[in-house]
Amino acid sequence: MPSIPPAGEPVPPDGSLPGPALDGLATTPLGFYLHVPFCAVRCGYCDFNTYSPDQVDEDAVSVWARSAHAEIDLAARVLGDRAPRLSTVFVGGGTPTMVPPALLTGLIEHLRDRFGLLPDAEVTTEANPETITPTVLDALLEGGITRLSLGMQSSVPHVLRVLDRVHTPGRALEAVRLARTAGFADISLDLIYGTPGESLDDWRASLDAALGEAPDHLSAYALIVEDGTALATRIRRGVLAAPDDDDLADKYLVAEDMLIGAGYSWYEVSNWSRGASHRSRHNLAYWRSHHWWGVGPGAHSHVGGVRWWNVRHPRRYGALLAEGRSPGEGRETLDADQRRVERVLLELRIADGLPVGVLTDTERGRVPALVADGLLVVHPDAAPGGRLVLTLRGRLLADAVVRGLLD
Repeated sequence: MPSIPPAGEPVPPDGSLPGPALDGLATTPLGFYLHVPFCAVRCGYCDFNTYSPDQVDEDAVSVWARSAHAEIDLAARVLGDRAPRLSTVFVGGGTPTMVPPALLTGLIEHLRDRFGLLPDAEVTTEANPETITPTVLDALLEGGITRLSLGMQSSVPHVLRVLDRVHTPGRALEAVRLARTAGFADISLDLIYGTPGESLDDWRASLDAALGEAPDHLSAYALIVEDGTALATRIRRGVLAAPDDDDLADKYLVAEDMLIGAGYSWYEVSNWSRGASHRSRHNLAYWRSHHWWGVGPGAHSHVGGVRWWNVRHPRRYGALLAEGRSPGEGRETLDADQRRVERVLLELRIADGLPVGVLTDTERGRVPALVADGLLVVHPDAAPGGRLVLTLRGRLLADAVVRGLLD
């Protein structure tokens, strides 16, 4: 969620959507994102919509939970009978496991009651390793959580300090072992590379440590220095060096080499899994422009080409829902060409690739040069013209490939 929402038109007080946005609802997968806006400490690199205990009222968690239930009811009214059973639910933040597990699983149960879950629905929660205990894990499993995503970031103490991470080195790995013992069969670890002061050996050590626990899924994200964060301030003042593009590329190549060697395969530029069954289906829904409803302060949603975003502060979010009004702050409706361009931006990032037929005639004319430059390959496909997939070099230059392709 970006720090500053885009400009947009007002959201109707009842949250209603234009009729055309609902036309494909029954035939396209639907997921929910539940945003928990609380953290014990705000990490220096993070610009997500989160609040530490000193920034919110004492009853903020209970108000948030009550309001999230109200937004689920609102979603059921807006989407109506055409809404399919849910394919995915993702609880993120913030630190979801800071709040009592019963509040999280109560929201999952409410979604089950209102929409239904597919028998194989993927239900994920993010978790800070310091908040994980056997009791918490048991409660999450019993409450319907099927997938655990742990924020590891690094195994190197000085890297964690620069990121202002509160967990100790090795705690994320212990959390993986606890989760396995509890019965979780789908566990993901998140890593960040490119932190100021992180060497190639530091990065290899973090990958080695993560792979030693054989997670089912691993995300490796290049550090992005977001305006307004504490990290950005330290870099601007010269206390820390800014991430270097060549260093980031070298570390991506190290990750690819080590992960492929350990039996993982990439399915999105920053994500690898042990086989297709362990891909994050919720994240794939974003990249494939499926429908999702974001519940919570600052959460973003998309249904049928309409995007909207909620007010950011938990108090204002709760007040609007208590009045029976949508918490939406603004929205935008994408036209057909905007949706096509977005499809190119997103689907070109995944290993399944982009059907060539999505491109315009002039864009198709640029494909041979990008193939010759070693950035793209064209895989034969049932779709006319085949399917474009980034090469390893193309993944390093994904944004430039998109710019070179689009009209």
